[in-house]
Amino acid sequence: MASNERTHPTLTLGVLALAGLSYAVLSSSVVPALPTMQRALHTSETDVTWLLTGYLLAAAVGTAILGRLGDMYGKERLLLWTLGILGAGTLLAAVASSLSVLVLARFIQGASGGIFPLAFGIVRDEFPSERVPGSIGLLSAILGAGAGVGIVLSGVIVEHLDYHWLFWIPLFTTVVAGIATWRLIPESPVRVPGRVNWLAATLMTVGMSTVLIAISETTTWGWGSPRTIGLTAAGLAICGAWIAVEVRSEHPLIDMTMMRVQGVWTTNLAAFLLGAGMYSSFIVLPQIAQLPKSTGFGFGASVVVSGLYLLPSTIAMTILGLYAGPIAARFGSRSALLAGTVFATAAFALLTAQHHHPYDLLIAAALMGIGIGLAFAALGNLVVQAVPSHQTGVASGMNTVMRTLGGALGGQLSATFIANHVIRGHPAVTGFTDTFVMATAFLLVCLAASSRVPRETTPGAHVAYEST
Repeated sequence: MASNERTHPTLTLGVLALAGLSYAVLSSSVVPALPTMQRALHTSETDVTWLLTGYLLAAAVGTAILGRLGDMYGKERLLLWTLGILGAGTLLAAVASSLSVLVLARFIQGASGGIFPLAFGIVRDEFPSERVPGSIGLLSAILGAGAGVGIVLSGVIVEHLDYHWLFWIPLFTTVVAGIATWRLIPESPVRVPGRVNWLAATLMTVGMSTVLIAISETTTWGWGSPRTIGLTAAGLAICGAWIAVEVRSEHPLIDMTMMRVQGVWTTNLAAFLLGAGMYSSFIVLPQIAQLPKSTGFGFGASVVVSGLYLLPSTIAMTILGLYAGPIAARFGSRSALLAGTVFATAAFALLTAQHHHPYDLLIAAALMGIGIGLAFAALGNLVVQAVPSHQTGVASGMNTVMRTLGGALGGQLSATFIANHVIRGHPAVTGFTDTFVMATAFLLVCLAASSRVPRETTPGAHVAYEST
């Protein structure tokens, strides 16, 4: 930013929200369009899923690294570069006419997941203390609400235009966010000295990518196949080597001492379990709605109508994101996380018992929206409160990574359950029921993990940096 004057927090928050929304919409907008894109690109069902897998792979490793670089070199500068990366990937996707180019574009888009930890850091550095919880809560909720918006709009865009417009429209908002960042967001005064540990970055990238590839291929290989087991074991071994390098490094990419703080590891565990339990709903609910009525439980809805089943969820997440500040101030982020997990658990428990009528899905979607809105907003605040200001970027980045990894695991488990139960060419109800049971189980464990998150001394207060 050229001027030395600090931008008003409300204007800064608006710019950050637009940047986060651009990324979040792109994370999910391809989901309802995958069958259309598969036909247009003349590819297989397995290969087209790389449009999701590639995005998750890049997001998992790019988010934490960009968060760390922001702590070191300036969050506004890194946010501007990250929006440039997102814009480049989105432009490439908009003009792509082959699967290989489109997968490459999705890798580039996913690498820009650092938008959220960078935005959290800017809020913490720039805003008055009383506005930090609400602002971080709103940005956190956008991660879920934007994904819901992407699915709802995707069907309308694909039906009336073509899949390229799934990228042209977010490209416009990304460019606007980039220009606004350049002109309006001040550079952060908080820096942490050091250098990038590229060995640790490489090991983290290879280890996480290997595990995610193994998970993503389970629908083809099977969970018990030698390839799945071998690749998972190799990825975990590389992750172990990464942790060993970090522990011995004078300039770690991710401070493992920080990861032992109770407020950090419990929040990260909760994020992983929430991702595993919730993200599958974005795929499963529209799929049930689109299945023909002849299956006995499908609604025979169009792509457009099937996306509307998530509208109650999107509305609830948006409203709760706007009220994240008062909720955190009145009840505390830990209470909001617990309440959100309870609502989400109730949603999947309802679907386990009953999902044969449209109103079952609508009620469950509303409950999930309340749950995701409360829980995601709380996660952002809890992890930021648990660390010193100079570690905001890397800590919140890892929390976002844990959500991504959990979402990848939950989504692939759902895909496996559904693929293993097919009758006359259509998924059977058993696969969906198993998915709902799995999500309920993940969220019950998440409730136990959330109860271990330290209590705030006062809502929104900074939690002491002590390991347990």
